Amino acid sequence: QVQLRESGGGLVQAGGSLRLSCAASGSISSLNYMSWYRQAPGEQRELVATITSGGSANYADSVKGRFTISRDNAKNTVFLQMNSLKPEDTAVYYCKFSTATLVAYWGQGTQVTVSS
Repeated sequence: QVQLRESGGGLVQAGGSLRLSCAASGSISSLNYMSWYRQAPGEQRELVATITSGGSANYADSVKGRFTISRDNAKNTVFLQMNSLKPEDTAVYYCKFSTATLVAYWGQGTQVTVSS
């Protein structure tokens, strides 16, 4: 059974940085997109960044220029480098892996809190 586990969340001051990681245990066939989502209290879950198997990345406008998504295909791991963090980045961050056959796997989430 495939499980995703995020790590790297925590408390940081505004302007600081954090690096999130998400690794899959178990085998995933035809892994395609790796994504990060976030959900703030009382808000809907939103897409933060996505990276394809070929390395092409897309970002939400709110994080462009501050966040960088990357992946290690050999280790089925995705990263999110978050710089210049703002209080509005405070949320639970989730990773999602999607296969070419449209199977999706979600992590359990990791809390990121940015203090002002």
